[in-house]
This record gives sequence, structure tokens and C-alpha cells, in this order.
Amino acid sequence: MRAAGVVVAVAAALALQTTLARFVIRGTVAVDLGLVVVVYIALTSGPVTGLLSGTLTGLLQDALASGILGIGGLAKTVVGFLAGVIGTQFIVAQPLPRFVVFFAATVLHAVIFIGLYVVLDLRRYESPYAGVTGQALGNAIVGVVAFQLVELLPGALERRRAQRSRIRR
Repeated sequence: MRAAGVVVAVAAALALQTTLARFVIRGTVAVDLGLVVVVYIALTSGPVTGLLSGTLTGLLQDALASGILGIGGLAKTVVGFLAGVIGTQFIVAQPLPRFVVFFAATVLHAVIFIGLYVVLDLRRYESPYAGVTGQALGNAIVGVVAFQLVELLPGALERRRAQRSRIRR
């Protein structure tokens, strides 16, 4: 059941990401929903699930993009594993630590991704700092909001059911 949930979450994130791809800021996408899903899954499920979801998401994104197959997969695999380790070793239950993890995960992903492209001499990046910082802030905000919504949703549904049963009486 958990594997099916991971596949559905990754598919939904990639579908939404490709739909929103036309909304770009300064030539870069403001949020990488695939990376947000990988970090979320890693924080909630651990390093192995984070590693596997990172591999799946990265390879699918590489296949959808016009780049080298495997560079994004490797970057998201490493980030998913490390985010899972952080989630199991530290208390990441409040919004500020979650924000820091999402921000750091995005920066690490960019370092690996851009670093591999530069080392392999496939692409040149003049000054990616502003784009990476903007994407890290966007991913961190979306990630924290997603955590809050997922945690509030079951309680909201129960409160609504209780309210409806009180009204019927």
C-alpha cells in the first residue's frame, strides 16, 4: 500500500510540475515538486523509501526533460537518502526544522545536478546562486505547507463528521 502511495504521489507531482512548467521566473522553475515529494516521503518514511522515491522521481524527470538520463536521478537519490537519514536521526516535527531540511535538500540537489553537468562539460552555469536560492525558498515553503495540510486534513475531516452528526440530532 505504501509503495502505491509513493508512486501516486510521484506521478501527481510530475503531472503538476509539467502542467505548471510554463510559469517560470527568470528562466528557472520556482518550485521542483518532484524534489518536494521526495524529501517529504524521505522525512516520513525513512532513508530506504527516500532513496527509492528519489531514484524513481529523478529518472522520470530525466526522461521527461531533454537532458542526460541519470543525472537528476542520481541527485534526487542522494537527496532522498540523506533526507531520510536526517528524518530518522533528528526531530523534524516543527515547521522551522522542516523548512531547513527542504532548503538544504534543494541546495544539495542543485550542487550535485549542476556539478555533474559542469564536470562532464555538458553545460555551463554562469551564476546559479540566485536561481538556486529562489528555488530553495520556493521548495521549502511548499514543503512546509504540504506537511501542515497533510497533518491537518485527517483532523479536519473528523471534526466535520462530528459537526454533521451533532447537527442531525
